Amino acid sequence: MTSAAAGYAAVHAASIADPEGFWLDAARAIDWDTAPQRAFDPQAGVYGRWFPDARLNACFNAVDRHVENGRADQAAIIYDSPVTGTKLTITYRELRDEVAALAAVLAGFGVGRGDRVVIYMPMVPEALFGMLACARLGAIHSVVFGGFAANELAARIEDASPKAILAASCGIEPTRTVAYKPLLDAAVARSSHKPDACLILQRPQAVADLTLGRDHDWAETVATAKAEGRTAAPVAMAATDPLYILYTSGTTGKPKGVVRDTGGYCVALAWSMTNLYGVAPGEVYFCASDIGWVVGHSYIVYAPLLHGCTTVLYEGKPVGTPDAGAFWRVVAEHGVVTLFTAPTALRAIKKDDPRAAKIADYDLSGFRALFLAGERADPDSVAWAETALGKPVIDHWWQTETGWAIAGNPIGIEKLPVKYGSTALPMPGYDLHVLDEAGKPVPADSMGTIALKLPLPPGCLPTLWGSDDRFRSSYLATFAGYYDTSDAGIRDADGYVTVLGRTDDIINVAGHRLSTGGMEAVLAAHPDVAECAVIGIRDTLKGEAPCGFVVLKSGVSKEPAAIERELVARVRDEIGPVAAFKLALTVERLPKTRSGKILRATMKAIADGQSYTTPPTIEDPAVLEEIGESLKTRGIGA
Repeated sequence: MTSAAAGYAAVHAASIADPEGFWLDAARAIDWDTAPQRAFDPQAGVYGRWFPDARLNACFNAVDRHVENGRADQAAIIYDSPVTGTKLTITYRELRDEVAALAAVLAGFGVGRGDRVVIYMPMVPEALFGMLACARLGAIHSVVFGGFAANELAARIEDASPKAILAASCGIEPTRTVAYKPLLDAAVARSSHKPDACLILQRPQAVADLTLGRDHDWAETVATAKAEGRTAAPVAMAATDPLYILYTSGTTGKPKGVVRDTGGYCVALAWSMTNLYGVAPGEVYFCASDIGWVVGHSYIVYAPLLHGCTTVLYEGKPVGTPDAGAFWRVVAEHGVVTLFTAPTALRAIKKDDPRAAKIADYDLSGFRALFLAGERADPDSVAWAETALGKPVIDHWWQTETGWAIAGNPIGIEKLPVKYGSTALPMPGYDLHVLDEAGKPVPADSMGTIALKLPLPPGCLPTLWGSDDRFRSSYLATFAGYYDTSDAGIRDADGYVTVLGRTDDIINVAGHRLSTGGMEAVLAAHPDVAECAVIGIRDTLKGEAPCGFVVLKSGVSKEPAAIERELVARVRDEIGPVAAFKLALTVERLPKTRSGKILRATMKAIADGQSYTTPPTIEDPAVLEEIGESLKTRGIGA
């Protein structure tokens, strides 16, 4: 059913016509404690649940079974850290032993099936050990990106109520060391929920003070468990049990906890490695993301290990560690066949090395394909990479909520023609439609909201953590019988999908989905700010960058430039550097409709230098010219 000989059209048609048969066939790639007899129960959960009668353990599938089936001495993880000058290869046997010992430590803290564990760590092997140890015990991990500030971490601790937290003493950037422990301490102090234990990985670049009675030294505690021979065996879980919670930016202050189930996720990821990425077990796969994001969960950790590949864990940047040849060095040195990164990284490489001279320094003869996702891939960068590499460069599209690609070019089935700017065709399992506001299909090449007909395929979220109602209202209420992606796009006559942008207030900064509403809340809290609006404006490197417009309270005597600097610092402190918030503009007023709605889309069009139509409901059209002039003073939109 999923062989290359079948061709994309036949495989996709089969997945829609007989989804249960299709995914039961795919499920044979997974080792089950209780094999599924039924693929889908439409009466379970919010819209149905996959593999409702099956049981398995994700850690066993990602680690132990490879040890048992002849891959014990194969590299499971290659840790490559140019920021610390460290390289380390971890075999599947070594990975099993590390994870089993760490799982025993967590069990000693009282962590068991269904308990939550927050992981706040940089790109180090211990972070992967932590995720897999949770999966081994049936605990639910929730990884928080290390770039988030204390209040963002606190919100996630509050919502997930973890029994334990795994953290490192610091993260390391090319030009600085970021102390994590003070941020963790501040977050725990802010949260009404307190973990029973924190396990701290002490990094020599910034050793942290431990809190007596709560904090434990990672290396010492795990070494003791090993010396005592303590290990933990994999716990059989229902396929419908949660594997992890991953928080994504919402349009309100409370983050949305995307739930990922165990069985459907394992099946979908294993299927994708062969059929979408065209990678075989034993090959080396390099996903240049971060474990704090969904791409890192799926394609640094779970998918490559489920498939028996070697995964590259890279603690560095696409440029500056040391130069624009960093990725190509990793590919050549470790024998990578497929690289998956964000368009932002590609643009950064292109900016520093426009003639692609660095590529010639490395032997990339074994490299087969470059995949891009996380934001729209601009055609110029894709064409540049194709020419420079002489390899396929494939844009594909997915979301935190889906866990794997919605649309792409499945080179393991059939390499489809590339259309620049498009993410190609819907993946098997996804019944994709472009709808107007009334929920009716739009003609080919017409813009609408991209919606997925229910049920969603395996791997996609079944709900939000602790909130079925919020899941329904956020995703299922707009169009009856559909999941609303909140992305606008078009499908052409060949069925190719082009994603144009978000339909809500989420912006995409260097592949990171961030809420402008959250940034507005920070700006509005400044004592001199009367009202504000944050939009995402086009950025040649990051795709989008946030820009804040603020109206000051009357009578404020402080210089606007000083206030703008304070606002930038506030967003950095409260949301984190990941927001890339560097531009705040004081303006006399904001463009609004007569009902008081701020015209953010029109402001964005002005900032991006695009043509726009003055909305008929605008309160005063002259304010649009004022906004344009304010932007021009900063060299934007001219």
